Formats: sequence, C-alpha cells, structure tokens
Amino acid sequence: MSHFNLAIDGSIVGIYLLGTMVAGLIVRKYIGRVEDFLVAGREMNVYLGVASLAATEFGIVTCMYTAENGFRYGFAGATPGILYALAMMAVGLTGFCIKPLRQSGVLTLPELFERRFGPGVRRAAGVVIVLGGLLNMGVFLRTGGEFLVQVTGFSLSAAPGASGLAAWMQAHTLELAMTVLLLMVAAYTILGGMLSVLVTDYLQFIVMSAGMITVTALILLKVGWGKLVETVQAVHGSGGFNPFAHPQMGWPYVLFNALLNLAAVLTWMAVIQRVLAAKDARTGQKVYTRTSFFFVARFLIPGIWGIAALAALGPGTNSLQAMPRFLATFLPAGLMGLLVAAMLAADMSTDSSYMLTWASVIYNDILAPFRRQGWTERRGLRWNRMIVAGIGAFLLLYGLWYPLKGDLWTYCGVTGTIYLSSMPVLLIACCYWKRASASGAVAAIAAGAVVPVLYLALEQVPATSAWVRANIGPYYSGIAAYLLAGAAMVVGSLAKPALRKEN
Repeated sequence: MSHFNLAIDGSIVGIYLLGTMVAGLIVRKYIGRVEDFLVAGREMNVYLGVASLAATEFGIVTCMYTAENGFRYGFAGATPGILYALAMMAVGLTGFCIKPLRQSGVLTLPELFERRFGPGVRRAAGVVIVLGGLLNMGVFLRTGGEFLVQVTGFSLSAAPGASGLAAWMQAHTLELAMTVLLLMVAAYTILGGMLSVLVTDYLQFIVMSAGMITVTALILLKVGWGKLVETVQAVHGSGGFNPFAHPQMGWPYVLFNALLNLAAVLTWMAVIQRVLAAKDARTGQKVYTRTSFFFVARFLIPGIWGIAALAALGPGTNSLQAMPRFLATFLPAGLMGLLVAAMLAADMSTDSSYMLTWASVIYNDILAPFRRQGWTERRGLRWNRMIVAGIGAFLLLYGLWYPLKGDLWTYCGVTGTIYLSSMPVLLIACCYWKRASASGAVAAIAAGAVVPVLYLALEQVPATSAWVRANIGPYYSGIAAYLLAGAAMVVGSLAKPALRKEN
C-alpha cells in the first residue's frame, strides 16, 4: 500500500501546483509579439537556459524510461545519457551547426532550410518534425498518469459496491489525472508562451532537483550501493555494466543511440529552441556545455531507482511499473509529497515546452504559405494559442489508445528518428556543403522518415509484429534510417545539383 498521505503529501503537491500556475500566468502580460511567444524575445541568459533545458528534458516519461533502462539493463542502461552528454559537450565547445543556426536569426529549423533549399523543403521538413514530435510525445500523458496512479496508490478500477459517477471516476482515474495535468500545463503555455515556459522551468528545475537528490540519497542510505551492484551482477552479469556484453543491447544499441543522441543535440526542436531563444550564439553554446553532464545524471539517477526496484521486487515485475511501485512503499509520508511535486514539476516543464515547440513549427513553417499577405501580431498570437490547444487535444486522445510495444525509451527513439534521421543531414549540408541541393534535401527527408514509420506500422500489425521485432528490431531499422538519409542527400544533390538561386 502506498505511503502517500492525502493531508500531508497532498498539501505539498497542491502548494507547488498553485505556485507554478501563478508564476506561469503572471508573465502573460509581457507577451505582445509572436517572437515573445515563441522564443521569449531572444533574451534568455545562460543560467535560465541551463535550468530550462534541464527541466524540459526531464519529465515523468524520462524518469520512467530511464528507470526502466536501469531495471532491464542495469548500470549499462545509462549508456544513452553518456552518449548524449558527450555529443552536447562537443557541439557546445565547437559551435558545430548551432552557431550558424543562432546567427541566422530564424525561429525554427525549417525556416533556415527555406533560405537554402526553397519553400517546398521548408514545408516538408515542418511536416516530418511535427509528425515525429507528436508521435514521440503521444505516450507522455499516459506514462505520467501511470506513474502518479502507481506511486500514490489510487485505484484503476471501481471499488466493490460503487455505482454511478463514483464508479466511473474510480475506473477512469488514469484518464482524469492525464486530463487535469494537461489542462493545467496548457493554460499557462497558451497564455504566456515561451516566457511562461522559461519562468516555470526555473521553478520546476529547483523542485525537481531537490526531489531527485533526496530520493536517491535515501535509496543509497537504506538499500546501499553494494546491494545495487550485487543485484545488477546477479541478474544481468557483466552485461549490466557493459552494454556491448548485454544480450539485449550490443553494438547495434550503442550505435543507434550514438546517432540518435547526436541528431537530437543538433536538431531536436525542444533543445534547439533554447539556442534560438538565447541572447547570442555564444550564450547558446554555454548552455550546451554547462547542461551536458545533466544528461548523464538524468539516466543514472532514475536508473538507480530502477535497480533498487529490481532488488526489492525481483526481475519478474513489469519493468515500466517497477520503479513507481517500489517508491510507493519505500518513501515515507512527506517525502512522497516531495517526490510527486518533483515529478509533476518535471512533467509540466516537458509538456509545456514540447507543446510550444511543435506549435512553433506548425505556425512558422507549415502555415507559412497562408501568412504571405502578412498577419498582424495579434492574429499570429491567436493562431499560436489555438495550435497549442489543438496539440493538447491530440495528445489527450492519442495517449488514451496507442498500445505501447517494447520498452519506452526505444519507442521514443524510433518515433524521434522519423525526423532526427534527416534533419541533421539537412542542417549540416545547409551550413557546410555548398553542393547540397533541394533535390537532395527532399530525398533525405523521405528516406529518413519512411523506415521508422514502416517499422512502427509493421510492429502494430499482428501478422508482422513478431517477425519485424525478431528479425529487424528498432536498432537496425534506426541505423538504416540515419544512413539512408545521409546517402540520399549526397546522391540526390549530385544527381540534380543546386541551381544558382539556391546558393
């Protein structure tokens, strides 16, 4: 039974939520232009950027899939975090791609691509970015709801004897929790845009960090580091420490994650938006270098929670639910409230930032042809807010019915690859290859998107799901997507060179 105390822990959570909502709504009066709404007027400094990026890239879904990695793979499950940190540090130190991107003054990646490859490429890039982003985010709400329900002990089924509205509410606890969480996030995001996101991210980063450090310290104190290591050795053997030795990982897992994380550092819009909102290119680079180690911590800390769950519950437990089930009985009242507040902080910052990210691409790039006559700032703000609301509605519906197959991190990686496989190719070519052409760009977008979309579709068809997972798998299909996108850019550009007006 969960130790969550409604009076003590509920009060802690309620005070936090109230403070966040007030802070997010107060800044709405400073939003007068579309640029204020999407990139906070490009006034973000290093410290706010570090807090915002760290908060954005750690949500409940992040905690769940990194804890699941720890449960399923041991300490080797932190491999993606190490690869991400190395990629972010390298890009931050060199300014590779992100320096010319920030200096261009664009609001989104596709806007930069139009300058080199034309409006058709801009729209195509916008479509695959939104498709990959929304599919990636589609499981966030259900995963967050499952965590909250598991860790607080609220029932997912109606109590015996319950009837009418009470029975319906008890049977739909997860859906109601998802809806309330989404409505709160959507409220301040719709009204305050990026400025609200940055302000609330700063508060959420403080609460999130306090909760993560406290829970981890308690696990190390009560469970012990030695017990965690012994558990990983007993269940996973050497593969629990070395990803190349783990039978479910190996070099395809490492290579896929290396490509995925480098691509995310360069072109994941939720990350890139911090570069675009920075005061200048140098500020954006500093945000990268100073946030880099956080990505090791974001995999390792929840991974330790997952390993502790493995030690307490055993390997036969559902890998995604193991961590919240363990924490529900491990943490005392009071700390449960801090944990839930920390996870809500993490989830709200991620959801708000991602909703704004995909909205910015829809408005700035996909709707670009409809804005050629020039829209007023007021009309632009109204459309942005409507788009954010529409994204929220989609996420709520999609999150209710999509059946997740395999582990959560792999799903996020495959859906992200729909656009991460091609966008870095376009960005690198746009910045550094003079012979790149619009034909190569279109070919790269198509080649990079078709493989993960086909894999996701075949995985859902009963007749092919077992075969595709056993013979292809997410890692080989992901690697193929990145390689094909790069090859398509080269072949397409050489076959049909750029016209002079494209240079």
